[in-house]
Amino acid sequence: MATGCCGWALRRQLAGHREQREGELTGHAAAIAVYGAYAGAWGAVLSRRRGALPERPEPWDAVFTGAAVFRLSRLLAKGSVTGPLRAPFTRYESAGGPSEVNESPRGGPVRHTVGELVTCPFCLSVWLTTTLVGAGLLWPRATRAVTGGLTALAAADAMQLGYDCLVRRNSG
Repeated sequence: MATGCCGWALRRQLAGHREQREGELTGHAAAIAVYGAYAGAWGAVLSRRRGALPERPEPWDAVFTGAAVFRLSRLLAKGSVTGPLRAPFTRYESAGGPSEVNESPRGGPVRHTVGELVTCPFCLSVWLTTTLVGAGLLWPRATRAVTGGLTALAAADAMQLGYDCLVRRNSG
């Protein structure tokens, strides 16, 4: 558990959350701090960028980034092919959706927190959005190529699933 003034404040806040393990909340607080540092690093890099930031995002960039983040977060958090990346932090539970698996976090506080992060597409989406938005501001052409490719992959997946549903419906 944390010590000193910050440790006291954290323990006081945790007192109302006895239904969750104290270690989980401490791990989550650490993950928030790490994310804050990550986002701050992007901010520092972008503040040194030549030229003004755009006033608002381009609508198509927002659509493609959203689709890319969706597809990449599912691939990283649930994909059977990306299981080896998650394996140090997770335990296999069962098969999930098409080419997906269900896993649970394992290990000590740090390992468990990382396991929670890497098995949650919603959690990964925050980090991936930060990355793609920052990258898009620094390297717009390359980032558009990446988000376009991931968007095409998301569209292909949707077509594969739609086709599979049609075949099942018409054969049964």
